[in-house]
Amino acid sequence: MCGIQVLITQTSDGADTETYNEIWANLTATNSRRELGPDAHNEISVNVGPARIKLGAHVLHLRGPHTQAQPLVSQTTGDILCWNGEVFGGLDIGNRNDGIELLNELQRQKTHDPRTYIQRTMSKIEGPYAFVYVDREQKHVWYARDYLGRRSLLTKTMDSGAMLVSSVADTADESTAWTEVAAQKIYCVDLNTRSLDGGILEYSWQYAAGGLEIGAEDEHLVLPFGRVDQTVDDIGPISDVASSVQLSDLAEFPDICKWQPYIDQLKSELTQAVKSRVDSIPPNGTHARCGVLFSGGVDCMVLAAILTTVLPRDEPIELFNVAFENPRQTKLQSLDSVYDVPDRKTGRLGWNELERIDPHREWRFIECDVPYSQVIEHKSHVQQLLVPSCTVMDMSIGIALWFASRGHGTRVTATSRTEYMGQSRVLLLGMGADEQLGGYSRHRSAWDKSGPHALAREIALDVERIATRNLGRDDRVVSDNAKEARFPFLAANVVAFLSQTPIAYKMDMRYARGVGEKLLLRLLARQLGLVQACVLAKRAIQFGARTAKMESSQTRGQDFL
Repeated sequence: MCGIQVLITQTSDGADTETYNEIWANLTATNSRRELGPDAHNEISVNVGPARIKLGAHVLHLRGPHTQAQPLVSQTTGDILCWNGEVFGGLDIGNRNDGIELLNELQRQKTHDPRTYIQRTMSKIEGPYAFVYVDREQKHVWYARDYLGRRSLLTKTMDSGAMLVSSVADTADESTAWTEVAAQKIYCVDLNTRSLDGGILEYSWQYAAGGLEIGAEDEHLVLPFGRVDQTVDDIGPISDVASSVQLSDLAEFPDICKWQPYIDQLKSELTQAVKSRVDSIPPNGTHARCGVLFSGGVDCMVLAAILTTVLPRDEPIELFNVAFENPRQTKLQSLDSVYDVPDRKTGRLGWNELERIDPHREWRFIECDVPYSQVIEHKSHVQQLLVPSCTVMDMSIGIALWFASRGHGTRVTATSRTEYMGQSRVLLLGMGADEQLGGYSRHRSAWDKSGPHALAREIALDVERIATRNLGRDDRVVSDNAKEARFPFLAANVVAFLSQTPIAYKMDMRYARGVGEKLLLRLLARQLGLVQACVLAKRAIQFGARTAKMESSQTRGQDFL
C-alpha cells in the first residue's frame, strides 16, 4: 500500500514557491498515515519538458520479502512509477514486489509498442490500484484508478494552473476543489502542450465484444468481465411445495439440485479470490495477518468461513465488530448496554457460529466500542478523509469504517475480556455483494413494482455504477489506520462469474426478505454450515452500528455536512 502525492507545475510558473511548499507539506502529512506511520517515505523531483514534477510516496509494506521504497525509477529509461495497488493476477509476481514487476513489465511493453504499452499492460492487471507513471521520453504523465475504483486517487487544478494528484485531499486550501479520478478511464497529461489542464488525454475501459480479446486491439482497455446477463427465464409463482417449506434456515430449499452448480462455482471463485488476497501478505510473527470487518451478516460470514480454509491452521483471524454510543437512541430505548446495537448481537452470534464450524481456529472477536465523546473528538479528522465525499451518509459510514478498521477494543473470550489492539494490516470487506446479488431494498422494490425484467435492469445498472460509488472514500478511511481494505466480491473472476450467471440463480424476490435477496450467497452460506447467518436480512452499517442520526432524527443521508 502506498500513499501517493504529485505536484506538476510549469517551469515558467511564477507562482510563490512558498505556497507550493506549504501545499506539499500538507499533502505529506495527510498521506503519511500518521497514526501508525508508513514503513518507507521518499520523494523526487524531475524536469520533463516544460514541467517540473515532484512525486512523493508513503509505503506500508504488504508485498515482497522486504520493504520497497517508492517512487520506483527505471534504470534504463528514467521512467517513474508511484504504485498504490496489488497485482493479484495478470503478472507472475511470486514472492517479489509487485510494483517493481509492474514497472519492469511496462518497460518491456514500451519497447514492443511505445504507443499503447500502458493500455496493453493495465488490461492484463487484476487487482485494486491507483498509480501515477511518468514517461520522461514521451513527456507524458499517466494516472488512473482501477476499473472498479477500489483505490483512492484525487486531482485538483490550482488557480496558477498547477496540477495536484493525491491519495488523500489537502483541505487547507479551500480555493479549489478536489475531485475523484473517474475509474472508467486512464488519463494522460501530455506535457508536449504548453497547458497542463488542456493536454489531458482520456482512454476508456470497454467490455470485450465481437471476439475482441485483451491486447487484440491496440488502443482498447478491455475489462476482464462482461456485462450483466439480463436474460430472464419465464418464472411462475412459488410452487405449493416451496410455499409450504419452512425456510428459516434454508435446510429444505426446493430445487436445490438446479442451484448446486452455481453454489459450487461461487464457492470456487470466492475461494480463489480470498486466497489470492491473503497468500502474499508478509509474515507477522505470531500476530494475525488478516482480519474481517465483521457485523455477523451473510457477506462477512461467508468471507470469514472461506478465509479459515485458506490460512495456515496456526494463524489467528481477527473479527472487528464496531458499536457506537448513540445519544439519541439511548434516550429512546432501554438497553443493558449502550453498545448493545444490532450488529453487536449478530456479530456475537456469527462468532459463535464460526467457532462451531471451525473450532480449531483461533477466532479473535474484538468489540470496538466507541463512546460518543470519541466520535466528537475524531469527527473533523474523518471528515477531512472523506473529501470530496461530503454528505451525512458519507460521515455515518465513514466514521463506522474508521473506528472498525482502527481495531482498538476488547477481545472477548468465553471466560475473559481483555483490552486489545488489532494486529492485521489487511482487512477483508464485503463490498460488492449487494450490487451483484440483489441485496439493496431498491432491488426488491424494482421486482415488486415491475417484475423480473426491471430487477435485471436495476442489477445491471448497479454493477455498472460500482466504479462511481464510494470505494475510494472507503479506501481513504481504512488506509488512514495503516490498514489495507481488500474486497473479494469485487475480484475480477467473481465479477465475471456473477455477471454471466442468470438473474434467477442469484436472487429470487418471490421469497421473503432475508431469503430472496442474495439467495445464491445464502445457499452457499448454508452449505458452509452458517445456519443462522444464511437467513439474516441486510442491514446497512450505519444502522447496524448506530452511527446514523446521532444528534437529530431530522437529518437526511443526502444532506451536506
